[in-house]
Amino acid sequence: MAKTLHGLEGVLANELKAIGAENVEEQRRMVNFTGTTEMLYRANFQVRTATRILLPIHTFKAKDEEELYSIAKKFDWTSIMDLSHKFAVDATVNSSIFTHSHFMALKLKDAIVDHFRDRFGKRPFVDPKNPHIQIHIHIAEQDCTILLDSSGESLHKRGYRLHQDVAPLNEVLAAGLIMLSGWDGTTPFIDPLCGSGTLLIEAALIAKGMAPGIFRKQFAFENWLDFEKETFEKVFNDESYERDIDPIIIGGDISRRAVDFAQSNLKEAGIQKLISIEKQSIFDFFPPEGQGTVITNPPYGERLKKDQITTFYKQLGDTFKQRYQGYSVWVLSGNGEALKNFGLHASNPTTLFNGPIECKYQCYNIYSGSKKAKYQNK
Repeated sequence: MAKTLHGLEGVLANELKAIGAENVEEQRRMVNFTGTTEMLYRANFQVRTATRILLPIHTFKAKDEEELYSIAKKFDWTSIMDLSHKFAVDATVNSSIFTHSHFMALKLKDAIVDHFRDRFGKRPFVDPKNPHIQIHIHIAEQDCTILLDSSGESLHKRGYRLHQDVAPLNEVLAAGLIMLSGWDGTTPFIDPLCGSGTLLIEAALIAKGMAPGIFRKQFAFENWLDFEKETFEKVFNDESYERDIDPIIIGGDISRRAVDFAQSNLKEAGIQKLISIEKQSIFDFFPPEGQGTVITNPPYGERLKKDQITTFYKQLGDTFKQRYQGYSVWVLSGNGEALKNFGLHASNPTTLFNGPIECKYQCYNIYSGSKKAKYQNK
């Protein structure tokens, strides 16, 4: 089970198919699939739009808390962990029978502890902050599924971001935005409001075919009793997805602080030679001529007053219209009213969430002259 963000299920499904996953099935904020142990490792290491990969280990029905405890206690937990492992449990509950997720997590934790205590007279310790083994239980009415978290820290935490500006873009969301746009690395990519550079870095990784897991210090599956080191080394050292191209990736931001953060993150990722970032206003920037892609995440209004945001979005739309002929301009914004002042016709609207904020992600194709004239000239 690969978890993801709302609106990225289709992108994630395509990613999983591309690395050889089978029986790929989209659900709400997740995609189920089957595969080998190597596929489990590869999904963690290579897939860009998953937040974590969970492995179901036990499914059953329970009519109340005591039955859930009893069935869970009988499961052979020594096949999963030993007394030296610190573990943690969390629960996701959608049921009229089981109504408190925290209580159900505690019941499963008690079942695991009592299983070990009955067998060995000792118990493993719980560590919710830094467990060796993270266990989830999903309950839908009477259907219970216990899963192992193979990822550990959320997969959006790539490991390259040393610094972040105010309201940084989640790396999984940034990768999803790029993949939804269809940008393939062969034309210029621009984020003229780049903040700490997440979109630029994810674009470079996509263009070069570099695995997003390359910067991670550890995955949770490395703590498992059945961890196959040689299999993971095979995945880690596989360069068959990498591409020998030199993309044109350009970023800018009016904030010196943001640009400094971005440049330090680029250096940490080892891709500073692939990306050009300058401290400058978007209104002073002129893109390369020809076709290209802009993806940007302008301010929504949290830090700008209503009249300022209205003016800013109008100026932004005018700038794209005047200077970006031939470009596809993709904008993610949580301010629908501000987008009405953009002055351009949008296509491909998608609803996504940037943290808790519901956003529209839409494309503006910038033509020379009017759209009508473009087709009359064909």
